[in-house]
Amino acid sequence: MIIDDDMSISDMLTEALQDEGYGVMRAYSGTEALMVLSQKKPDLILLDLMLPGLSGEELLPRIKDIPVIVVSAKADVSDKVELLLGGAADYVTKPFNIRELTARITVQLRNAASQTDMGSITCGELSLDTLSRTVSARGQEVKLTRTEYAILKLLMKRPGQVVAKLTILESISADTPDCTEDSLKIHVHNLRKKLKALTGRDHIAAVWGIGFMLSEIS
Repeated sequence: MIIDDDMSISDMLTEALQDEGYGVMRAYSGTEALMVLSQKKPDLILLDLMLPGLSGEELLPRIKDIPVIVVSAKADVSDKVELLLGGAADYVTKPFNIRELTARITVQLRNAASQTDMGSITCGELSLDTLSRTVSARGQEVKLTRTEYAILKLLMKRPGQVVAKLTILESISADTPDCTEDSLKIHVHNLRKKLKALTGRDHIAAVWGIGFMLSEIS
């Protein structure tokens, strides 16, 4: 989610993040952001500080259980320290390099995923056990390989969203550093077969030239 009242920056960030396979929500004021957050929970927030209505500093304490990267023109060290101690996960000063920002986003999403890697994740009829690395549906379960588990966990956290191949490779690199773009196709093929054996239908769609998407159908 991008919270920034500068339309040009918001448009630029949206285009860059969508090119990386992310789904993007936007808000242009602190008040609007609170309203959106009351209905939806993004995986990560990019937060400007100079906002109409509620400022970024006022909004930050109200954001719970979502990593926040502050993106601001304020470059004073005391501002950065205060916000980092106040709950921000990272701080990027404007103007910024988009490649550096997307790398920081990847790191924060990876950290958030590792912190929640307990219990289970449910999406439709599929349930992923993050301890035993098994997926179950309709009373049956199947064991996943380390790479299949990492791929499915990422897709289940973004149901209905196209996740770019590069995004998948970056997100699972800590767990499966040997996975390449060529071998990714094989892992996804094997994962699709296992899921189809459980439910009798395909759950993962390949979006040609971009990546893969998990169906939201229950």
